[in-house]
Amino acid sequence: MLELNRNNIKAYSKLELLARQIVEGFITGLHKSPFHGFSVEFAEHRQYNNGESTRHIDWKLFARTEKLFVKRYEEETNLRCHILLDVSPSMYFPYETEADFEHPDKITFALYAAAAIVEMLQKQRDAAGLTLFSEKIELQTSVRSNTQHIRLLFKHLEDRLQKPRPAKESFTDVSGTIHGIANTIHKRSMVVIFSDMFDGNDGDSLFDALRHLRYNKHEVILFHIFDGKRERDFDYKSRPYKFVDLETGESLKFNPADVRQTYIESMKSYKEMLKLKCTQYKIDFVDVDINKGFNEVLLPYFLKRKKLY
Repeated sequence: MLELNRNNIKAYSKLELLARQIVEGFITGLHKSPFHGFSVEFAEHRQYNNGESTRHIDWKLFARTEKLFVKRYEEETNLRCHILLDVSPSMYFPYETEADFEHPDKITFALYAAAAIVEMLQKQRDAAGLTLFSEKIELQTSVRSNTQHIRLLFKHLEDRLQKPRPAKESFTDVSGTIHGIANTIHKRSMVVIFSDMFDGNDGDSLFDALRHLRYNKHEVILFHIFDGKRERDFDYKSRPYKFVDLETGESLKFNPADVRQTYIESMKSYKEMLKLKCTQYKIDFVDVDINKGFNEVLLPYFLKRKKLY
């Protein structure tokens, strides 16, 4: 039985996941808040009022102007991070052999990546919540930062790692889930989505859902998880195969060589459209090919993000 080995993600606790935009928080942390207090980053001056503390008077400015002004600062605050994880049947592809950290299927990769982010948030004293979804929301936790809650998140991730592939075929409702989450998040947050983006609805519904999050001023990171060898390059031998749609159960028999070029062009077009929409909506789009290895995908992204923000 698979276990979530936190030693595989321990290095991520030394990284920081900083918010790109202003967030609304309630404890002192790493991220800029729209609320003012006496903290570390200077924001502006305001006129001194008689009777208040002289601690934050700008005496250098007084020397130049002979007027009393108080420094105001931007409070640094904690981040609320909602992790949305697709657990639909297609996320269990491929499943010829038992997956593990070194040889993951899509769901194993996504679960470890989500655990790495929880590890980072715990170190930063930031708040995290977890939503698991397929054709419906299967699990939705609150967003908290206390130790007991973080342990619960790891428990949920490990339980899902040990759960076998769903036998019931169903459409993934990525767009419906995102719309639902967007309606329940009332404070500016970071929303991290792990999905192969195979949605039972049309593409426009999916893009509208992503736009809904951005309209509500949430920062969004989309980890698009796929098997580059099979799902992008359609790398199968030239012989008859039986292909089964994990979402619907529908099956077809054909020789991959007969449709390879058409398939590759279609997948490339969809990927380009997804990237274009994310760029338009200012969503961080991260290509996650499970064949490249966990650290080869995640570490470069988080290191790059740390330099940018």
